[in-house]
Amino acid sequence: MSLAVPSDLEKEIDDRITHYPVSKRSAVLPVLHLLQHHFGYLSEDAVEWTAAKLELEPIKVLEVVTFYPGFRQEAPGKYHIRVCRTLSCAMAGSYELMDSLCEKTGIDRSGVTHHHPIAVSADGKFSIEFAECLASCGFGPVCMVNDDFHEAVTDIDGLLSQYSK
Repeated sequence: MSLAVPSDLEKEIDDRITHYPVSKRSAVLPVLHLLQHHFGYLSEDAVEWTAAKLELEPIKVLEVVTFYPGFRQEAPGKYHIRVCRTLSCAMAGSYELMDSLCEKTGIDRSGVTHHHPIAVSADGKFSIEFAECLASCGFGPVCMVNDDFHEAVTDIDGLLSQYSK
């Protein structure tokens, strides 16, 4: 196992674990969220590190990672785009938004599956996936780029230009 967890992140993880005094296993979700936020995804090393930290078998952590679609097992692009696909956004054009974003960023989604929902551009700059409700049903189509929320997205070039660094 070769995951280099910075000391400040490990300290934050140790603090989160104390919120679950009856069973460390209950801390698996918060620990995974912190690791994914820091590293961008959950590698096999992250799963093993979490298992060791929480005194679990690695398969118990992997079961959680593979069950929840919010956890990524592959590195996303520098700018990760999540497009809402629930009914309100779909009616407002989220599927067309997804197609346009893929076209503009050169992303091929043909290999996307339930267990591998992310597609990454060849240059690694952008990645994209559909998301379930992003909680802005009256302002679709909605997407997020990293942690930035965007409503009523129609200007794809304008959106992408914000992330052209």
